[in-house]
Amino acid sequence: MGLTSRGLASEPITHLHFYFHDKVSKPSPTSVRVVDPVDPISKSLFGSLYVMDDALTEGPDPESQPVGRAQGMYMSTGLAKLGLLQVMNLVFTHGPYNGSVVSVLGRNDPFGNVREMPVIGGTGTFRFSRGYAQLKTHTLDLKKNDAIVEYNIYIMH
Repeated sequence: MGLTSRGLASEPITHLHFYFHDKVSKPSPTSVRVVDPVDPISKSLFGSLYVMDDALTEGPDPESQPVGRAQGMYMSTGLAKLGLLQVMNLVFTHGPYNGSVVSVLGRNDPFGNVREMPVIGGTGTFRFSRGYAQLKTHTLDLKKNDAIVEYNIYIMH
């Protein structure tokens, strides 16, 4: 079965590249813990839940051109090692995809070199989308728990 008979040849593939700014520290956090871990001294923070409305920008500098917001939540689901279940909508507020959304749901190993999470849908330009997101930590401040993560997303829509 060729690509055309499966309907894949006619679908555009879009590559998105931006930076995700997860700010837990004060002042003005964009990610807040709403459920504490089961065991407060657990290294994996098992059971903790964070809600986020994180900035997406063109570059790693928080003051670089805005692209949109990552709105959703992540929770620690690993008992022995930190592993996150991340559920989010990437809401584009600037540029050619303004008003469109990409939905991502998957496992995120924050200490992994390059992580991959599935794109499960979208709206606007990205209606019926599917694909994957590759994440790579750009900077991580373990004292503040703030992170800047580079995203490369490949979407068929």
